[in-house]
Amino acid sequence: MISIDEFRARRASLIEKCAPSSLVIVPAASAVTRSNDTEYPFRQDSDFFYLTGFAEPDAFLLLSNQLAGSQEPSASSQEPSASSQKPSESKANATENTPFASMMFVLPKDQHAEIWHGRRLGVQAAPDALGIDEAFSIDEIDELLAELINGHEHLYFSLDKYPQADAVVQAALAQCKAAPKQSMLAPSSIVDVDPLIHAMRRIKSDAELQIMRKAASISVDAHLRAMRFCQPGVWEYQLAAEIHHEFAMRGACAPAYSSIVGSGENACILHYTENSKAIEDGDLVLIDAGCELQGYAADITRTFPANGTFTEAQKALYELVLDAQLAALTKLVPGSTIADAMQECVHVITHGLLRLGILKGTFSDLLEQEAWRPYFMHGLGHYLGLDVHDVGKYKQQGKDIPLSPGVVITVEPGLYIAPNSPAPKQYHGIGIRIEDDIVITESGHEILTSALPKEVSAIEALMSGRQSSA
Repeated sequence: MISIDEFRARRASLIEKCAPSSLVIVPAASAVTRSNDTEYPFRQDSDFFYLTGFAEPDAFLLLSNQLAGSQEPSASSQEPSASSQKPSESKANATENTPFASMMFVLPKDQHAEIWHGRRLGVQAAPDALGIDEAFSIDEIDELLAELINGHEHLYFSLDKYPQADAVVQAALAQCKAAPKQSMLAPSSIVDVDPLIHAMRRIKSDAELQIMRKAASISVDAHLRAMRFCQPGVWEYQLAAEIHHEFAMRGACAPAYSSIVGSGENACILHYTENSKAIEDGDLVLIDAGCELQGYAADITRTFPANGTFTEAQKALYELVLDAQLAALTKLVPGSTIADAMQECVHVITHGLLRLGILKGTFSDLLEQEAWRPYFMHGLGHYLGLDVHDVGKYKQQGKDIPLSPGVVITVEPGLYIAPNSPAPKQYHGIGIRIEDDIVITESGHEILTSALPKEVSAIEALMSGRQSSA
């Protein structure tokens, strides 16, 4: 669980990165219609959640290093307004005892709406619950936002992210610009706030890592459950159901992404999510699945034989992928880059494909031509956190950014031999990926998903005892 103090510290860190006389506006996500009058399960905007921990839709966070004051948040006795002061009065009462002001617009309490759609925190409870200075009803934003923007020289906001939020902010800006007689002054610059937030999110705190270790543990157990359940004749969607059941029973109510269960040739489709095929004797099964826990994702892939035993061709390709992953892991330490590890991985894969007769030529020529790419067409890994493909730059001024302690990444080499491939026939239709989640530490890295077997002997031993363990 992330503490209120940590959310406060994140907001303070963000506003410290902004120029003087700045206002930051970060909108929440809105509910999305699925069909007619039903909606998709709500998932909060990751940036907004990172700064607030607030999981309700249709809210706005505002941070100002100009409106700072020591005044206690005040609330009226009735919704929707929580503040007995208007924003202009708050500015008049502000002192320099606090470095910044934090405000939110939230959905007001509404007995009828809450009967249908669930409880709301409401305006009065928001300041104490979320550790902010003031709260206002979202119904007042059209009236109050221009006053809050007024006088700031810089506005930090992410344009083109949510059209509805854009419209609200643009209307407030237009109101400021159109009211010179009322002494209103619009910001002279609008700055994209995303890079500042995303740089912060790239490095995980101890509290975040604690949640991610738990998400990894739940996901490991879900993969183990699916492997023990699997046998020829079951359906891909049944394995997905086993995984999702384990997630839910352990408190992770949703997968972090659409689970992939690809058997046989389906494993060669990178983002295969139909999960609609009956698993056959002799198939390899590739499962790419991870839970979301308290907003944070796990992302694991394992490949295993449905009947419990790898064929010689399957084993040869599998061990090549595993060797490539192990080689890449040796490079994933502070100061190195994902590109360094990818290069090590590609060297191992190219040597292996040459040894198996899948590639022909000289090693140096094949490496230069990227001859491995038709069989390993994706990258080695990605950042992981509140998003599965988490935010943060990989390059700065054309150079790869070195890894730092607290960075969490996936390490997921693969080989996919399409049925129409020029490779020898015994490898056709085999798809293999091995994916672990790691955190960079001061001395190297920690594998968050190490409890899930990936050596051939360990997988076959697990599969041989599946019926007694199921």
